[in-house]
Amino acid sequence: MERLASFSSDPFDKPPCRGCSSYLTEPYVKCAECGPPPFLLCLQCFTRGFEYKKHQSDHTYEIMTSDFPVLDPNWTAQEEMSLLEAVMDCGFGNWQDVANQMCTKSKEECEKHYMKHFINNPLFASTLLNLKQAEEAQHHETAIPFQSADDPPRPTFDSLLSRDMAGYMPARADFVEEFDNYAEWDLRDIDFVEDDSDILHALKIAVVDIYHSRLKERQRRKKIIRDHGLINLRKFQILERRYPKEVQELYETMRRFARILGPVEHDKFIESHALEFELRREIKRLQEYRAAGITNFCSARTYDHLKKSRDEERMKRTMLSEVLQYIQDSSACQQWLSRQADIDSGLTPTVPVPSTTGRRSAPPLNLTGLPGTEKLNEKEKELCQMVRLVPGAYLEYKAALVNECNKQGGLRLAQARALIKIDVNKTRKIYDFLIREGYITKA
Repeated sequence: MERLASFSSDPFDKPPCRGCSSYLTEPYVKCAECGPPPFLLCLQCFTRGFEYKKHQSDHTYEIMTSDFPVLDPNWTAQEEMSLLEAVMDCGFGNWQDVANQMCTKSKEECEKHYMKHFINNPLFASTLLNLKQAEEAQHHETAIPFQSADDPPRPTFDSLLSRDMAGYMPARADFVEEFDNYAEWDLRDIDFVEDDSDILHALKIAVVDIYHSRLKERQRRKKIIRDHGLINLRKFQILERRYPKEVQELYETMRRFARILGPVEHDKFIESHALEFELRREIKRLQEYRAAGITNFCSARTYDHLKKSRDEERMKRTMLSEVLQYIQDSSACQQWLSRQADIDSGLTPTVPVPSTTGRRSAPPLNLTGLPGTEKLNEKEKELCQMVRLVPGAYLEYKAALVNECNKQGGLRLAQARALIKIDVNKTRKIYDFLIREGYITKA
């Protein structure tokens, strides 16, 4: 039984004989019972009755040759394939070059045969016409309407915006460095051969399956980034700043749910929480009005105005108390006035340089009117007065040290200094006080 060989005239394009490893030349034999991959033998090995593993000499076989006509009795199947390959290599109309590449037909024979069977053939012509009509009908029915695309910007290489976009290349819709960038390294040395044992073959299949799962994870992450607009980081940050500070913290916390929800659903999720925050704040304000005995919005506006005036007056009294503390020391008063001027002008307050003239130490801090004072016990108030530490700041430092101590099971002084970043002497006094009062324990 003869079959068309699926190889070109180049002998090096054909697989080797399984018996003698020589390159096959037509005709050769293919076992009809073994494979895939196909089990091929040259005529010499076939006549010797070569057997290998599952292949036996009494198996049915097929003779592989292309020495039979297909379209024209004077043209073999091998010559048909050689003609098509020559036209593809040399171009349509270069019949002399086509004939030179074929070596078995003249220029006129090549042109006549190609025009008759591949150009003017009614079967081929009707097929091409039907394909053309189907393509036109498809374009006519499924026209794509114009939509403006919100493509990310295309910054210059190694610019600040390019680094912000994590190496994203808009022209290729891809990243310079992928997630799990070296996943392909596990496959570079894998080669499937027929001599592999069943266990080794299964192991290689498992490695390929693992690689496919890593590719799926890479595509999933890229889809999340594209769908939620995370490539253009600056635009994303501008949209995030439209919320109040409290909602921004909530937005940062809820961002991890973006991998579960779609972009529209995630935005609705965030907006609903922002609305809930606004409602809670409004309810708290109304409860404050009710506690103050206010029953109408006109009185509420008056209450807000008076409350703002009271807060400003309280701040002035706090500043005055600080001035009175420094008024007896001219140099300390001058440093305080310079610091307040820097704060009012928006500059960073300058740190006063300690004097070497034997100036007396600063008086204890007056805690009257300072926020957070009511949350301190008497010992903590005394510590804040002596260390000259604002109660709000002390409460923050205390919470940070207690939390770190609970995590570590104990806390050293060096860890406390690295954690709160203030004057080392103040840190030592706070640390010793918390140890003495039993809030934290030594590591």
